[in-house]
Amino acid sequence: MALVTGIVSSDADERLRASVSALADAAPEFSAQRVVTAPQAVSGLILIAAWVALALATPLVAAQMLVGVVTVGYVAAVVYRVLLFCRGVGDRHRTRVSDAEAKSVPDAELPPYTVLVPVHREPLIGELLAHLEQLDYPRDRLDVRVLLEADDTETIAAARATTCPPHVILVLVPPAEPRTKPKACNYGLVDARGELVTIYDAEDIPDPLQLRRAVVALRRLGPEYACVQAQLGYFNSTQNVLTRWFTVEYGTWFAYLLPGLIAVGAPVPLGGTSNHFRTDVLRSVGAWDAHNVTEDADLGIRLARLGYAVGVLESVTLEEANSDPINWVKQRSRWYKGYLQTFLVHARRPWATLRDLGWRGTAGLVLFVAGTPCLTALNGFFWALTLMWFTRHPAWLQALFDSWLYYAGLLCFVLGNLAVLYMNVYTTRQLGRPDLLVAALLSPLYWALMTLAATKAAIQLVASPSYWEKTTHGLHLSPTDKAEP
Repeated sequence: MALVTGIVSSDADERLRASVSALADAAPEFSAQRVVTAPQAVSGLILIAAWVALALATPLVAAQMLVGVVTVGYVAAVVYRVLLFCRGVGDRHRTRVSDAEAKSVPDAELPPYTVLVPVHREPLIGELLAHLEQLDYPRDRLDVRVLLEADDTETIAAARATTCPPHVILVLVPPAEPRTKPKACNYGLVDARGELVTIYDAEDIPDPLQLRRAVVALRRLGPEYACVQAQLGYFNSTQNVLTRWFTVEYGTWFAYLLPGLIAVGAPVPLGGTSNHFRTDVLRSVGAWDAHNVTEDADLGIRLARLGYAVGVLESVTLEEANSDPINWVKQRSRWYKGYLQTFLVHARRPWATLRDLGWRGTAGLVLFVAGTPCLTALNGFFWALTLMWFTRHPAWLQALFDSWLYYAGLLCFVLGNLAVLYMNVYTTRQLGRPDLLVAALLSPLYWALMTLAATKAAIQLVASPSYWEKTTHGLHLSPTDKAEP
């Protein structure tokens, strides 16, 4: 199944319009241009009104019902994540292409490959181009497009001061709302000449053989696979405890949770970089939603609904782990907000989503995509209740948790947290990184930051749903390094 979006025109005005709204025009049910539809708003208001009416009549029953729903959600989400981890262990659901196999494909048999590199306020662009020049791919078949915002004078000046090889094209994206990465990628995709296309972020250091591996992997997997997602790691993992936490989290995510989603038949929320697409399929399904701030996670769900599969490629792209707590919260809140956007989009027609994804895929959408930010935002509230119970034992709190609720919550609190800690420790062992063990054991402190980010995401979802909060890069550099041209 495919969508007809009209992102084909080379006319500048039409190209910009299509980059912003082609998906919303062709298939509004798949676009986050409007986050909550009228039927969703009415349904939500009815549920809230019914609960308020119950709370006015019998406050204790209403409170118990609310806590019960959330507790069941917690238990289901924790069990689901443990299941994904267990199913993701092993190599069955990861595609491995050896160096020899990647290099064995003659240059003449490699397809043209487009690399989209959206950058914004990134003056160290010479470093980026140097990393891309390490890619082992014939230059006459490489189409690198550095996507620059037309009013970002600092980055444009830095790019023009850099000697670009012939296969690198600087593309100026006209300013238009929303100012998002997917809008820029759509703009660059219009006249991309590659049969395959990938995205790299400004600070990425991809595996030099990654493009060749992706070619072999997609040919091996077959046409039903629209994309393979490479793994992400960090080159500054030991900078501080925050980068260590980030490294453990991503190690678990790409090595076990994403393969686990494939194993259970759930859609894969793609990462924002190093995902390798068949260009014709990408265009046919509407490319990226310019209004969604986790555009690739949304695209992964849409691909699954339209009948395409996604694979996980064993090839690592190194990125910069966020080392500053404030910058980290900005980045993570954007991710959580995008997950909420994605869920709301695909929950508009629940029966259609169930038909497209099946019950396994729908469970993944609810428990993984929606459950991650929602339950993370509620963590702080339940931690406060737990602390209050152990220190004061208030009667109203005892009444709030009926016996089954109490034991379910206790099970989730003890076994759930231990299970997540175990997964983190297991990841450090499998990565061969004993230096990350202490950070893995201190993960509960990291979860507190996650709760702050998830709460911020919920607020921004209402106040500014399509606002793209820029992540600052280069924090691993010393002031001297940053000053170098």
